[in-house]
Amino acid sequence: MAGLREAGFVRSDNGHGGGWSITCDLNAVTLRDIHQALGEPTIFAIGHRSGSPECLVEQSVNAALDGAFDAAEKLLMQSFAGVTLAALAEDFSRRLAAHRDKETCRNAV
Repeated sequence: MAGLREAGFVRSDNGHGGGWSITCDLNAVTLRDIHQALGEPTIFAIGHRSGSPECLVEQSVNAALDGAFDAAEKLLMQSFAGVTLAALAEDFSRRLAAHRDKETCRNAV
């Protein structure tokens, strides 16, 4: 949360009823911005086990994977840049309303 606070996206309040609050314009902040504020953590959990393996097969596989992972990460970051927190909030609200409608129907039966 520290990275999000330093980027000005959230703040924390102490005491009873305290906690984290969003302080940014939801229309202006994207998933890409959040990723950057979190220190740009590694996107993919799979990859090299060794930075410079001695095995020639592993070297060949790593070389082939490097390009694929780089391309996939670039595409994902482009997609993240197009998703605002406002869009996520809208989607969440829609899903919550649909969920509540289902629960109301189940409880009525």
